[in-house]
Amino acid sequence: RWIKFEEKVEDGGERWSAPHVPALPLHSLFQLRTCLQKGTMLLDLDGTSFKEIIDKALTEQPEEAELQPALRERLAALLLLQPQHQPTKSLLQLLAELGLSPCRGRKPGSPTRHPPAASSMGQSEPRTQVSKTPLKEQLRNRFKKKVPPGAEAAHVAVGEVEFLEKPFAAFIRLRHGVSLGSLAEVSLPSRFLFILLGPPKVKAYQEVGRAMATLLTDELFQRVARQAEHREDLITGIEAFLDELIVLPPGKWDPSARIPPPSHLPSPRRRTAVDPLDRQPHGNGDMTAAGDRASSGHPRSGEELERTGRLFGGLLRDIRRKAPWYGSDFSDALHPQCLSAVLYIYLATVTNAITFGGILGDATANMQGVLESFLGTAFAGFIFCLFSGQPLTILSSTGPVLVFERLLFSFSQDHSLDYLEFRLWIGLWVAFFGVVLVATEASHLVRYFTRFTEEGFCALISLIFIYDSLKKMLSLADAFPINWQYRLDNVTSYSCSCNLRRLFNPILTCLSTLKCSPLPSIQTPPATPAGLSRTQCLDRGGHLLGTSCQYVPDVTLISFLLFGGTFLFCTALKRFRSSRYFPVGVRKLVSDFAVILAILVSCAVDAVLGLETPKLLVPSELKPTNPARGWIIFPFGANPWWVCLVSAVPAVLVTILIFMDQQITAVILNRREYKLQKGAGFHLDLLCVSLLMVVTSITGLPWYVSATVISLAHMESLRKESATSAPGEHPEFLGIREQRLTGLAVFILTGASVFMAPVLKHIPMPVLYGVFLHMGVTALNSIQLMDRVRLLLMPAKHQPDLAYLRHVPLRRVHLFTIIQLLCLALLWVLKSTVAAIIFPVMV
Repeated sequence: RWIKFEEKVEDGGERWSAPHVPALPLHSLFQLRTCLQKGTMLLDLDGTSFKEIIDKALTEQPEEAELQPALRERLAALLLLQPQHQPTKSLLQLLAELGLSPCRGRKPGSPTRHPPAASSMGQSEPRTQVSKTPLKEQLRNRFKKKVPPGAEAAHVAVGEVEFLEKPFAAFIRLRHGVSLGSLAEVSLPSRFLFILLGPPKVKAYQEVGRAMATLLTDELFQRVARQAEHREDLITGIEAFLDELIVLPPGKWDPSARIPPPSHLPSPRRRTAVDPLDRQPHGNGDMTAAGDRASSGHPRSGEELERTGRLFGGLLRDIRRKAPWYGSDFSDALHPQCLSAVLYIYLATVTNAITFGGILGDATANMQGVLESFLGTAFAGFIFCLFSGQPLTILSSTGPVLVFERLLFSFSQDHSLDYLEFRLWIGLWVAFFGVVLVATEASHLVRYFTRFTEEGFCALISLIFIYDSLKKMLSLADAFPINWQYRLDNVTSYSCSCNLRRLFNPILTCLSTLKCSPLPSIQTPPATPAGLSRTQCLDRGGHLLGTSCQYVPDVTLISFLLFGGTFLFCTALKRFRSSRYFPVGVRKLVSDFAVILAILVSCAVDAVLGLETPKLLVPSELKPTNPARGWIIFPFGANPWWVCLVSAVPAVLVTILIFMDQQITAVILNRREYKLQKGAGFHLDLLCVSLLMVVTSITGLPWYVSATVISLAHMESLRKESATSAPGEHPEFLGIREQRLTGLAVFILTGASVFMAPVLKHIPMPVLYGVFLHMGVTALNSIQLMDRVRLLLMPAKHQPDLAYLRHVPLRRVHLFTIIQLLCLALLWVLKSTVAAIIFPVMV
């Protein structure tokens, strides 16, 4: 059987082989051409049953090949016999058969690699004629799930017949697809039939039949076969097929080896039209036109960034482009995959909010802390997802903004200025500058961002995620010190007892009453009460004595095991989609929920071990982290009046930072390879971020901008793939599930996290850092830079066949990569110094 690739019944007739690329002898194609030139040719035959079709094929033969009436009757009887299809059995059926008859022989008439003579096949056991209605096994055949909708069947019947003296060949095309009862393996309408029977002295019939079937699976020849009006049209189609044929010389490869299907099939649009008949689209063959329509449906990024020359022209065009899709932005989210995306991105967002909130609290004396980070993330993210042009973007605090906050707080302290009021004026100026950039369509500059800039920025943010997750894990060794002083030889001397006697009470009593008790009672501690735990001892006011009292279990070790285990588990389950095990529905489900499953397993392991690993700490009260501040920041009061004017200077730097951070992330998310259908909204996104600056500045919440790594993870978790694919064919990437609901749900859950502290406190922080590492590594592997870095370490003969290596000299590729790495290193050094404020300018 063939659907794009060939499958054979293995010896013994137990199973179908793995799909493979058909390898044909060249001579079989020449013989097939001869059969089509001399044999019966019936095009657009009106037939309603298989018997009627066979009768017409046997009676309408060319004069030179006409058969005797007796031979025609024998051939008709032979062809109308019910074919024996390869049975499809479940694993349980096979195991049951093995248990019942472990030593059974082969059943008579079972399929073999080489078909026996048709006459002997009919004599081996009594066989019925082809049924006019599909059999139960046809309707129950699970293989039908692999067949694309709208498919039709082609039947190829070849074999050796003892009573024929010369071959009989017929090619039949029905005018309309007709169900031929039990003829096909699965119940499908049939369109083509090819019959080749001949005397036993000719051994090439099977290869000719394979050549015919392979030709019919070729999209361009199939188009010719559907539209051919004369015999010569089919011959021309074979000639065109032969023109494109690649011949492998004998002795240079093993012809018995089955060539596995490639991971990516070339587009049929690259192949030239094979015949002048190809004037109008017809039937299933119109693959090129369908591809052109699909590609034209996606607007080019250049059109979205063209200047209109009018104030707010780009913004109005963004709104007009996105408005028709607004309703579908909610209906398209009704899919189980969106649930896994919500849980995955929610945990990443919560971890990010806690991490950046803690760092902000340390940098600003808790003027902005974890609670402000939670509320700001929830509010800003929700509003952005509701009104933005690209709702798949996730807003978050970023490293460059954090550096600016630290410098601004230090400057305010040094010059006795109120930090939050100073920050309010800067935020208002940034919002004003942002609206000016939207009005003047400054986002059109995004079209000049190249792969060099995008990859450098994405790599930097990804490395920050990886570095921060590892740094947080290494800092656990300070909070939970490793017991370096442990010595196995000294284990006998380790002890720890609870002393409940207060040492100074006897001395105080002696001084007050002048009646001192004997000294030995002071020096000899009482015995430890039986069953008294460490906590109970300390609660009763006692203290611990002994060499092992300061022992700390290796929490750091189990934390690193949870960290690494979560990362590896996430990676393994994400790749499970392309595994060979379990049905495709199970693989997709496991892959979609990979991160959630990894987190649940790691949390279960942590709960079973019962060690005091650091847990997620979520604030449980809605009050500012620093009690000295309120929820509303007033613009005048603590600072001199001229601060509102001076604030415009640092605001220019923040505006550049926000613009670059926001727009580079938007460019990466709107890449052509993601096949987004609803378009981008660069101007609308920038306006939303600018207006949110006003609200977050007035309320003293952190500033937010698009987070590259989390947004990329959001996109990857919403990938759509084709549900039906031929055996051996990889599912086709269809695009991203574009909608607003996942982002809205993520930020609603983030805001509600303040009230979910009893549940979230059971999640170990090392597990979430493992998710951080997974996100950083995934984003880093998604850029071409990593492929080119690997090329630096590979000998030329081991390098993969990448497209750009065919057109660009290797030394130029290496030079490009080295320059990119040097610029990336410069950005990293710059980010780590006081000069980090000019980071966006350097980008």
